Amino acid sequence: MTTQIGLASSVLVVTLIIAGVIVVILIGVAAFFAGGYNKLVTLRNRYKNAYAQIDVQLKRRYDLIPNLVETAKGYIKHERETLEAVTKARNIAYAASQAAAANPGDSGAVKNLAAAETGLSGTLSRLMMVSEQYPDLKANQNMMQLTEELTSTENKISFARQAYNDSVMAYNTDREVFPSNMIAGMFNFGPAELFVVEKPEEKEAPKVSFS
Repeated sequence: MTTQIGLASSVLVVTLIIAGVIVVILIGVAAFFAGGYNKLVTLRNRYKNAYAQIDVQLKRRYDLIPNLVETAKGYIKHERETLEAVTKARNIAYAASQAAAANPGDSGAVKNLAAAETGLSGTLSRLMMVSEQYPDLKANQNMMQLTEELTSTENKISFARQAYNDSVMAYNTDREVFPSNMIAGMFNFGPAELFVVEKPEEKEAPKVSFS
């Protein structure tokens, strides 16, 4: 009888130890997944917040451009095509920015915005080149102020875009490396898109051949 009791006690102890080990393992696994999930959420929120800083400056620029076009219109009436191109590019970029602002995690929306911004930068660059041919327009006080504000805003956009891209890179790297990639896959953490705007001068730069 004593032997049976001792044996039952031993089985109970072993069972409790195994159960304890299983509980500890489960807690460890849960902590691992919770930590990985929370880190991805933090990184995702960080790049979304960084995008919000870009959005503020983009809206500022979109507000400045119509005034710039209206001021230039009085001096370069013969450059109607250039003015219309700027207005059209501005409207396309504005619509794209609204889609991206609604969900910065939508890589397609951010890619469309980057393309629209590249187009807008190109048309603005052409407008500035045309303006150089009209001294009276260059000397216009309103034009000078708008150009200065636009340049300042574009610099702020550039800095904000760099901060956003750094945040996107950190998020994408974390979701791709093991073992975070398992958590990203399980909980649908999709890739984020870098916000890259090509500069017109770089896009149109001639290719040098040494052949």
